[in-house]
Amino acid sequence: MITPGDTYRSANSRETTRIRVEKYTPGRSHAFVVTLTPDGRAVRRRALEVRQLHDTPLTRAGQPRRTGYILARAITQGQPS
Repeated sequence: MITPGDTYRSANSRETTRIRVEKYTPGRSHAFVVTLTPDGRAVRRRALEVRQLHDTPLTRAGQPRRTGYILARAITQGQPS
C-alpha cells in the first residue's frame, strides 16, 4: 500500500536515486513524489505512475527488479536488493 511519507529507491543498481511520496489517493494511477538529495532535501516534484512503485525488490518470478522504485522498508527488512 502506498502511503505519503514512504521512501523508495531506484531498482536500477547503477542509480542512487531516492524518492518520497508526498501525496497519493488510493485508486488513482499517479502519486506525487519528490526526489531526495543525499542530505535529504526534497527537489524535483512530479507525478509518477504507481505501477513504478514496488513493495519488494523481487518480481513474482523471483528475479531482481531492474526498473521502477523499491520501498526502502523492504530493503531494511533483510530482503535482497
